[in-house]
Amino acid sequence: MSMDDQQFRTYVEENLDVLGNHPDHEALIHQGRRVTAGEFRDLVHRMARALLAQGVGRGETVTLLSGNLPETIAARYAANLVGARVNHLYNKLSADAQAAIVRDVETRALIVDPRYTERAAEVTELAPVPNVLVLGPAKLGTDLLELAAAQSAEPPAGRARPDDICTIRHTGGTTGHPKGICTTFEQARRFGGVLPEEPESERRQLVVTTLAHAAGYLADNTLHTGGTVVLLDDFDPAEALAAIERERITDMFMLPPLLYRLMDHPDAQHTDTSSLRRLTYGGCQASPARIADAIRRFGPVLRQGYGQNEAGGIAVLSPQDHDLERPERLRSAGKVLSEVEVAVRDESGRDLPHGEHGEICVRSTMIMQGYWKQPELTAQVLRDGWLHTGDIGFLDDEGYVTIVDRIKDMIVVVGGHVYTTELEDLLNSHPQVLQSAVFGVRDADRMERVHAVVVPVPGSDVDGQQLRTRVNERRGAMYEPAHIRFTDALPLTDAGKPDKKELRRLAERELTTADRADA
Repeated sequence: MSMDDQQFRTYVEENLDVLGNHPDHEALIHQGRRVTAGEFRDLVHRMARALLAQGVGRGETVTLLSGNLPETIAARYAANLVGARVNHLYNKLSADAQAAIVRDVETRALIVDPRYTERAAEVTELAPVPNVLVLGPAKLGTDLLELAAAQSAEPPAGRARPDDICTIRHTGGTTGHPKGICTTFEQARRFGGVLPEEPESERRQLVVTTLAHAAGYLADNTLHTGGTVVLLDDFDPAEALAAIERERITDMFMLPPLLYRLMDHPDAQHTDTSSLRRLTYGGCQASPARIADAIRRFGPVLRQGYGQNEAGGIAVLSPQDHDLERPERLRSAGKVLSEVEVAVRDESGRDLPHGEHGEICVRSTMIMQGYWKQPELTAQVLRDGWLHTGDIGFLDDEGYVTIVDRIKDMIVVVGGHVYTTELEDLLNSHPQVLQSAVFGVRDADRMERVHAVVVPVPGSDVDGQQLRTRVNERRGAMYEPAHIRFTDALPLTDAGKPDKKELRRLAERELTTADRADA
């Protein structure tokens, strides 16, 4: 072991040092329960010792089946402290999909939220694991909190090495063989550096999305700055607005569909949101028209982050860039981060000039080590040190990147390509449209047809023909949807993205049962 390895400190140890500086400070809040920094730090140390006593250590996999509890973060920290890699399951996947992941990552210990014990029983029947540890008393497994309480709170020595795998994250909606993205401990330390430090006052972060996704990174960053993390179990706009006012929230992360629901909720008009300093959104495409609405509702506090689990952070659109006088900026995903290289390439791998559409390719120290146990798939996306993101977009002369589609979502029609985000932006710019999702569906002749599902403003009288006419006039017949369906809300994935797989499945089912009449 090199001297560097011996001196290496993980993101967990760095965060625990910060927590130790002010042990009486409130670090985590959940359903009225307030956990101090000292209590949380002691819990992590006790849990780490309990895991070691159960035979869970460096190079083992700990899988979390857990909601947004303070103990969820403590369990992740404890596992990483002893050098184990952590996989956090999305709670809304099916038991079959969860079991496939549990099996695939060679889970040594499954750590379960007491609220998910029934699901844990289903999963472990399909994919047995050596240890089932529960964050509290339950009919299933062993109570990890009880085991931890019997241990010393003295800090155990961190066992992770820089190149060990820290996390395995699965891309949402896993089907077939799970696609696990491996990040090392060294990379996990760098992820925090992407976010600007804000030393001027205390950060108070509201978590309304799963800790398995971006909110987990941001919670780590908040704790690293000595701030407070307020945990909600799930996104509810009324609950979120009340928490912003009650807890004087400064920071939030949301996916765009949730941001729209937050600002459209009737309570938004009379809730004091003046404490907000950073309202970060990302994870899927945003509508420039709706982001402009959000700026008018919440003020100059919006920040967009563009990144991928495979790539880490790529670009940020700062609050200053959210300028209503420059609406074209709101179409961009942000300015490429200083420590990241971005190239836009055609299918043959040739670099394209600024303004031309191609695949976004990224090179940085944050790029994943590879997909877990899938060298062929890794080799497809990681070539010569560059990660091929699967996103289509372009760069401008000032270093801003704009994403127009995922390669797999782009619709190939007679006459060319329809970029779904461009059509969604156009539909969303109609004053009576709140949100839309555009996707391709193959007809009986295997030709792709453009389908749109639209969420209208309540009480509006907008119809499909009006929207088709608008599209035809502004983008031409190629972009005109063959089918438009109206709905009260779009289905979302576990991460909070519009679920286009589900929308496509519903559309295909409608086409097979109906006479293919136009919607």
